[in-house]
Amino acid sequence: MGQRIAVAKIDQLAPNQQRAVRVQGQEFALFNVEGTIYALTNKCSHSRGPLAEGRLTGTTITCPWHGAKFDVATGKCLAEPATIDVDAYPVHIQDGKIFIELP
Repeated sequence: MGQRIAVAKIDQLAPNQQRAVRVQGQEFALFNVEGTIYALTNKCSHSRGPLAEGRLTGTTITCPWHGAKFDVATGKCLAEPATIDVDAYPVHIQDGKIFIELP
């Protein structure tokens, strides 16, 4: 098991919303898809666009810069121009806080 770090309070991320958080010098994108929280690196693998600023449709985030698409549950690249997956992190909810598990 990796290191768990608190990144936000659960009430700061309403259903079907996303936000960027910066913790320990790293930036993450958090997504609330109908009550399930997901976490990705906040940088598109194509040109490092801010994924938290993209359009969320179901579990698909579209990068706001060039339209690459990723699955927020797995980080899998779904559409070009990106061809490389992004890092996805396990999420844990405890005592009203969102924790990301880092390797």
